Amino acid sequence: MNRVRMLNDQELEPYNEIIAPTKKRLGFVPNSQRIMAHKPELVSAYNELGKAVMLQTEQSIPGGLKYMIANASSLAAGCQYCQAHTGGASNLRGLDGEKIAAIFEFETSELFSEAEKSALRFAQSASSVPNMAADEDFEDLRKHFTEYQIVEIVSVVSMFGFLNRWNDTLATPLEDEPIEFAEKHLAGNGWSAGKHVKTAE
Repeated sequence: MNRVRMLNDQELEPYNEIIAPTKKRLGFVPNSQRIMAHKPELVSAYNELGKAVMLQTEQSIPGGLKYMIANASSLAAGCQYCQAHTGGASNLRGLDGEKIAAIFEFETSELFSEAEKSALRFAQSASSVPNMAADEDFEDLRKHFTEYQIVEIVSVVSMFGFLNRWNDTLATPLEDEPIEFAEKHLAGNGWSAGKHVKTAE
């Protein structure tokens, strides 16, 4: 069952401008925001945060790495919805399915650079409950990233901490696009839609 009803397209019309950047980035309106829109202030605030966190500047880490960090964070949190979304979003940013699937075993994979491994290792530590990020993690990050980029990495982890909790608690139904990606590339590592399968209203 859907734990909270999702707003339909007609009900979302007043928020089209707010949701437009996410729709452009993903190609569809995520069901997480169809639920958030019950509280308009929330969907507005979340989208502003999302724009700030995912904004690419000359100082930024690569966009694909941001989504890999989000995926590693979601793996640590156990949110299947966000794993499918971040995997698909990484793919849209040019990462192939094999590399995204290998995030499950990035420490031993030759597909990742040392900088990527450092960021993914940090994402998993910082996303654990209780938080396991340590001074040593920051020392390792400093070998590869500027202070600006470290703040950016922490911002991605923190935003997905909210999204992981939101979508896992609400059992947000997955959309067709991320399900298709995850079933093709992530299912071999134990991913399943589980409680995020869409049910009839």
